[in-house]
Amino acid sequence: MLSPSGTPRPSAPTGLLIAAPSSGAGKTLVTLALLRALRRRGLAVAGAKSGPDYIDPRFHQAAAGRPSINLDAWAMPAGELRARAADHAAAQQARILVVEGAMGALDGAAPDGRGSAAELAEALALPVLLVIDAARSAQSAALPLAGLRALRPGLRIAGAVLNRTGSPRHADMAARAVEAAGFACFGALPRRDALALPSRHLGLVQAAEHPDLEAFLDAAAEALSAALDLPRLLAAAGPLAPPDPDEPPRRLPPPGARIALARDAAFAFAYPHQLADWRAQGAEIRPFSPLADEAPAPDADAVFLPGGYPELHAPRLAAADRFRAGMRAAAARGARVWGECGGYMTLGEGLIDAEGARHAMLGLLPLETSFAARRLTLGYRRLRAREGLGWPAASGERLSAHEFHYASILREGDAPRVFDATDAAAAPLPAMGLRVGRVAGSFAHLIGPGR
Repeated sequence: MLSPSGTPRPSAPTGLLIAAPSSGAGKTLVTLALLRALRRRGLAVAGAKSGPDYIDPRFHQAAAGRPSINLDAWAMPAGELRARAADHAAAQQARILVVEGAMGALDGAAPDGRGSAAELAEALALPVLLVIDAARSAQSAALPLAGLRALRPGLRIAGAVLNRTGSPRHADMAARAVEAAGFACFGALPRRDALALPSRHLGLVQAAEHPDLEAFLDAAAEALSAALDLPRLLAAAGPLAPPDPDEPPRRLPPPGARIALARDAAFAFAYPHQLADWRAQGAEIRPFSPLADEAPAPDADAVFLPGGYPELHAPRLAAADRFRAGMRAAAARGARVWGECGGYMTLGEGLIDAEGARHAMLGLLPLETSFAARRLTLGYRRLRAREGLGWPAASGERLSAHEFHYASILREGDAPRVFDATDAAAAPLPAMGLRVGRVAGSFAHLIGPGR
């Protein structure tokens, strides 16, 4: 096939989606090991993550040497997923896209599982590689594959990788059962405690905080290369579904022309696709570090404090005088200031850490939050912008978002709320967020325009 210039058009990138019957089976390990193993072989490979996850894409980037993005089948229609996947592969000059699923292959939002890894695989036309934790099974290792085929007959199943096998004999029994059931088994990873990733309350410890990430990734790649038939696995990859030019990605507008972005270990949860969308619309993004006591750029007309772990760094944030003065100056000059989750807590008056100590925050919103009284809040959110908000949506416009935190709200003061909200099943939720002038935020992580 020729391009408009008459030169041969390169073939479509290929890819695999790595899924599992449940969380904890080893998807992240297999994804990272495969990304690093392919990179070490000189192949141009990039990663992507199914659903709302900020941590895994940073590990993908470390393993592949190329940025990773989120592809969310709950918040993004199929045409947008195809466009974003194709754009990402092209931008990274990747010939192979390795997509990591979330939870179990069929798990998604209530009530019907929409947004699952299987739905994403179908939208992108990618084969699914199922990671099976075989630690407590042998011949029964074939059951998840047979069940997935029965429940989702239109899904392309590449085959399986067995994880946490106990001996060569154990691995052989499980692999024979998988092959006898009509599925490819590409190999078995033996149980190795050294290949476990450390975690904390919101998931894995961030990639930048891993004590020796490069050595871990190389060890995982070597283990996978020794255990799996990589040429056979690569041959099972399929071409990405082509994008429809009539279905371009839907983008949130940038909050300003010059955006100061908080970025460090306390404020790491900004979606790569969102930042890329803002740049594509002409915005300039200028990172700064509150933990290093840096202030936002003085000529920024917007400041974005994304989510992260301010509760782990609350004393340093409370003592960051230049950061505090710069944020207050930005608000005083009328810059748009937006905080999500951890950023929202930082815009408040005080944050109580897990030990019960209170730390003064920026005082730009009438908000007190606490980690001493932990309470899990988790789920997708449908949002409707309230009057006077202006950004990220005009009054009445809808947005897709998610919420995931353990903080409790002790007090939200007398200020306009930001969003009316429902959960994924359309059950009403209390109004979210606070706004004081052009300073606003909420616990919702915005994904994009509403569906």
